[in-house]
Amino acid sequence: MTEQLFLGITGLIFAALFVWGFRVLPRERWQMLAAIPLHKEEQGQWRALNLTYYGFLLAGATAISSLYGLILLQSTSMYLPGVIAVFLLIFSVSLPAAKILARIVEKKLHTFTVGGAFFCGLLFAPWAIVAVNLVLRLAGAPELNLLVVLAALAISYVLGEGLGRLSCVSYGCCYGKPLKESNWLTRRIFHRFSFVFTGATKKVAYDGGLEGEKLLPIQAITCVLYTATALFSTHLFLQGRYAAAFLLSLIVSQVWRFLSETMRADFRGFGRISVYQKMSLVAVPYAILIAWFVSAAVLPPPSIILGLSILTQPLPMIGLQLLWLSIFLIFGRSTATGSTVSFHVVKTDQP
Repeated sequence: MTEQLFLGITGLIFAALFVWGFRVLPRERWQMLAAIPLHKEEQGQWRALNLTYYGFLLAGATAISSLYGLILLQSTSMYLPGVIAVFLLIFSVSLPAAKILARIVEKKLHTFTVGGAFFCGLLFAPWAIVAVNLVLRLAGAPELNLLVVLAALAISYVLGEGLGRLSCVSYGCCYGKPLKESNWLTRRIFHRFSFVFTGATKKVAYDGGLEGEKLLPIQAITCVLYTATALFSTHLFLQGRYAAAFLLSLIVSQVWRFLSETMRADFRGFGRISVYQKMSLVAVPYAILIAWFVSAAVLPPPSIILGLSILTQPLPMIGLQLLWLSIFLIFGRSTATGSTVSFHVVKTDQP
């Protein structure tokens, strides 16, 4: 009963977030969060740095999904210092990869790739856990169960990417093809649910020339599909079915990544099949091999009540706040847009 309550409440929260985000984030108002004056120019104007809702929402999605993963691992009584070490190692690889791979594949400076970051993180994750376990063994501390940790990481990833697509809606990136170019069935299904972006500084406008067009809401589909997958995988995880939770999260996410790129209008690299699609094709058999050769030890049934107790522990909570701030500072400072601001005194009738 407790498990169903946890899944039901989180599902309702995510659904409410999506209803709000799909309605307001395509609007011009919801791209820039703030502008910080940097250098004074002529006529009292200041050149400013734009802070974006893209970074704000992406940082939130990363922090929430990381918290979700920590809750799941706490529910299985995994050794917390070891878990935190694994998270830090994976972030240290995947965050730089988001920029580096995008520059290599797309030949652009002002872009990121979640798919590339995930692929590097997936390849590295098992070895990061093995390395942490070696240190824990030398220290005489409890070791981590490889499959359990991978299952929690997979759920955390698919939830994070699902929630993180709201940032794409705000920035107008990862956009779908125009509905007018789709077949009649697609137009009929998505006519009322299409995205129409406004604002010349959104990527869909300056890079795709599709401002004001009805577009296939590929970001929204990804949000709903990935979040639903994460919730169902969580149910499997809390039933002790770790391999099933791991495989479901990764197979659904990577198959959809491959298919969804055929429905997108943004540039994804050169070639008929993009590098990101090839990464998703490699990720699926890699995940299956891991699940085939790695088994979960006999563990006590997970307890979501025990998992939620992590909310009372200062170290992981402070760490998540620092993670949010780091992600926001990395991805929330816009290098693709600029702004100028001016200041004036508000005159009133008072002497």
